[in-house]
Amino acid sequence: MSDDLRGILLEQVERLLSDRAGPDLLRANERGEWPEALWAEAEALGLPTAMAPEDKGGAGLGWDDAAALWHVLGRHASPLPLGESMVASALLAAGGIAPRPGLLGLAVGKEPVAWGRRAAAVVMVSGGTVLLQPGPATTQGRAPYSREPADRAAPGVPAQEGRLPEGFGPDAALLAGALLNAARIAGALEAVLDMTVEYANTRKQFGRPIGGFQAVQQLLARCAGEVAAAAVAVAHAGRAADRHGLAGAEFEIASAKVVAGEAAGTAAAIVHQVHAAIGFTDEHPLHLFTRRMWEWRDAHGAERHWARRIGAKALERGGGNLWADLTSR
Repeated sequence: MSDDLRGILLEQVERLLSDRAGPDLLRANERGEWPEALWAEAEALGLPTAMAPEDKGGAGLGWDDAAALWHVLGRHASPLPLGESMVASALLAAGGIAPRPGLLGLAVGKEPVAWGRRAAAVVMVSGGTVLLQPGPATTQGRAPYSREPADRAAPGVPAQEGRLPEGFGPDAALLAGALLNAARIAGALEAVLDMTVEYANTRKQFGRPIGGFQAVQQLLARCAGEVAAAAVAVAHAGRAADRHGLAGAEFEIASAKVVAGEAAGTAAAIVHQVHAAIGFTDEHPLHLFTRRMWEWRDAHGAERHWARRIGAKALERGGGNLWADLTSR
């Protein structure tokens, strides 16, 4: 996608979420209220199937462009399972299956399906084969941190199945999910940093804004560094996935998930420290973002999972190849 078209797409998504999403909708989501109007507008823009090629009803969005879009979703802590539906449609299309209309749930291993109760179908990958299973998911539940609907898909006979190309690999759904959540974390990190800088410049203590104290400035500077590191790692992973395919970009995606996950832990501690107790109150929006960052941090492999995979690959290649492998990426 050209830079101009990408800018237009991201601007549309930004405007949609700025106008329609917000803390009230996030709280409604936690009560199990489906954001019908917001989803309808996302469908009207063609977003759920945007990663499918044009001949299968999509826009042919690549992983780099998708990661940028997911970054915007994270910046608004979007209540829509839009990223999951985009990944599901991309996997279906890669397997030669035209995506269905409506919400497509994404099942990865034993992890729950976001808003699976509303899914028209659930998509999963098994051994390099993409499976389309009739929805909705049957066992309802809630995510532990975000409190949003997260349901279990009961195994059954798939309605359709297709073989994924070699570049996707048997872990395609896991890798795509890791990139999705790293991008959402990176976006949410931007939002909580902006929120905290604004608070520090308005909250006064001892006659001046707390942002004027060096200790607070140091905390915010450290937080800004974490935000920047996560954004760069995600952007690099998206570009690598476009160049090498999901399987070929495992190192970059794993690194992005590790960097974003660690940044989420560090930044959440800092922004809540600066906000003090008010950040945990029901009426304040900060915890709506940090709780979702914790959710995305664990989903599709936490830092330990991906760090082990990076280490295992490095050991497999041998110490003599380590520097060359790093610099060639």
